[in-house]
Amino acid sequence: MRSFKFSHASIAALLVLACATAAHAQKAGDTIVAIGAARISPSLSLGALNSVGLDATAFNGSTAGASASAGYAETLSLSVLQMFTNNVAVEFSLGVPPTINLDVRLTSVYLPHAAKADVLTPAAVAKYLFNSPADKWRPYAGLGLTYASFDKVSADKSNVLVNALGGTSASLSSSWAPVYSLGFIYNFTERLSVNALVAYIPLKADVTFVGPGITGPVTTTGSLELNPTDYVIRLGYKF
Repeated sequence: MRSFKFSHASIAALLVLACATAAHAQKAGDTIVAIGAARISPSLSLGALNSVGLDATAFNGSTAGASASAGYAETLSLSVLQMFTNNVAVEFSLGVPPTINLDVRLTSVYLPHAAKADVLTPAAVAKYLFNSPADKWRPYAGLGLTYASFDKVSADKSNVLVNALGGTSASLSSSWAPVYSLGFIYNFTERLSVNALVAYIPLKADVTFVGPGITGPVTTTGSLELNPTDYVIRLGYKF
């Protein structure tokens, strides 16, 4: 992980910005472009898996009661916030697709990094900003929509069982999902601000694995709830 060091001049500059007057920040007609970082923390729930094919009986037995988990991922986050009134705005956001590694636990075996996928969740979120344009602190609540899609979905072919189950191909369906968010904007100056938020996305996808099986091809389907919580911080500039 990279570490960043700030000089005394940089710290002094930040203090000057923080003490500056933030007159008329986020008022009707303003456009704020921001860049920052996001940490995506999925909370996975794997539904029952169903296999069809020559080895269906064996695979249905081995995957009964399977569960899945995933660690967090971090990525670059971009956004554009458009103010329609002094308090109502819509934010459009997009991040560089992070890679989510899926760990699967069967009754008798644990399969770390059994599958992985890149997740793209562009979103449009309507936000109500509290306080007035002259205030430095502007907490807000948001409700919006995202269209989640998955790319580069693959199973771990180095594992014999995972390869037999999904080594030929793997896919996750795209879907619409709501976005719930809470956050705040802190205005350093009239143009420069920081935006910090937490967003929750109840996201569900259909999963399909196709593998060579043991004696012949097998196709396995099921459902996967990802339900990520996103922690985001961005530095914004008002035009």
